[in-house]
Amino acid sequence: MAKAVIIDDEAPILELMTKFCRSLGHEISGCQTGTAGIAALRDIKPDFVIVDLLIGDVNGLDIIKLCRTELPSAAVIMVTGHGSVETAVEAMRLGAFDYLTKPFELPDLQRTIEHALGQKTSGTTAAPPAPVPISNSTKIIGQSNAIEKISSLIQRVADNDSPILLEGEFGVGKQLIARAIHESSRRNNAPFKAIQCSALPEDLLESELFGHGNPQSSIFARTRGGTVHLAEIHHLPMRIQAQLNALLEQISTSTPGYNGSFNFRLITSTTHSLEEAIVARKFREDLYYKISVVPVSIPPLRERREDIALIVEHFLREQALRTGGQMKKMERYAEEFLEKYSWPGNISELRNAVERSCALSETNAIKPTDLPSKVTQKVEAPLDPSAVQGGSQKLPIGSSLDDFIRGQEKLFINETLKLNNGSREKTASMLGVSIATLYRKMDLNVERRTTS
Repeated sequence: MAKAVIIDDEAPILELMTKFCRSLGHEISGCQTGTAGIAALRDIKPDFVIVDLLIGDVNGLDIIKLCRTELPSAAVIMVTGHGSVETAVEAMRLGAFDYLTKPFELPDLQRTIEHALGQKTSGTTAAPPAPVPISNSTKIIGQSNAIEKISSLIQRVADNDSPILLEGEFGVGKQLIARAIHESSRRNNAPFKAIQCSALPEDLLESELFGHGNPQSSIFARTRGGTVHLAEIHHLPMRIQAQLNALLEQISTSTPGYNGSFNFRLITSTTHSLEEAIVARKFREDLYYKISVVPVSIPPLRERREDIALIVEHFLREQALRTGGQMKKMERYAEEFLEKYSWPGNISELRNAVERSCALSETNAIKPTDLPSKVTQKVEAPLDPSAVQGGSQKLPIGSSLDDFIRGQEKLFINETLKLNNGSREKTASMLGVSIATLYRKMDLNVERRTTS
């Protein structure tokens, strides 16, 4: 059992980390302000510290500096959001043991703590900890042929350690699949570390990849037998590409075990064609062949619409667990809008739409009016079953085309009004017209004058 101080000004995250660390058998003091955290550090003299980068009253980097001078034996783990990775790298320079980016998985937190305590007691890298439960967030949702092929491929390549290149549009789930590969492999009891190559300035990216003057502080060494995911690798500057190519060359010609401390599985991902980048002289051809031993192409969501309903259900369940409320249901009519939309932002955009719909829905049934307007306005509305008879749409043959179009407009607007429980504002928004246009097309101004 170790003593620890956790400092984070977000109460739910602080409570989650505190309860989890206590479940591991550690003696924890949780603090929601930097001032309280500093007092606890000086009073408890902990074995390890977990500190958020942005606390509010105190900068997390100042906590690291204090620990370095007053508590040099305490291992400090920095917690930060993706937008603050640059400062987290600075934290490593100041002496932090490691950092985690939010949102992180609890198994990753456990592994980092165990490695920190192992290094603290032995002065060397700790032996790999016992396997921890796999998070549900690594589950790949879908029943399409494309997803089944990817799931099958993951099982085949999980343990062969060949470098994998994930290719696909923004938001298709490359990070999820990278983690799923890690969790399916024999390396799943070691850390999974990811870094966005586009998130850091060149000098800090170089330090993070290859060490702050010390190779043991590089992300590859800190992975300690786990998996490194380099996302958006097409953003890697040519100079750093050369360094990465040299490192991989050294590893490939070394003895089994990746030359001692450099024991990791490499997964890279990109939203751009690296072959086109090679032609444009923006990516090294020799590096490309080293990282793409197993290329995996992830299709966009619009090419596997049969997966959307399952993914939506997963997000609804996830949202209920996060908020502690009852799981909401997506009405079939609303679900049809989701299945017809093109989703340029892929799964990331779908997740955002589901969360927004859950927040706006006044009942446990999510209707089309609760969906983002860009979804309902850019999708041709599903055909109203009442307009279909005998397997074909009923058409008023013999009337003029103008009369037919006006009639269909009124029918469609009336059905949309019913869907919106008579709300003209919501109906106008869903149809993408102004209130004045809605009144004009339905003669609602006459009705309004009559009823006033």
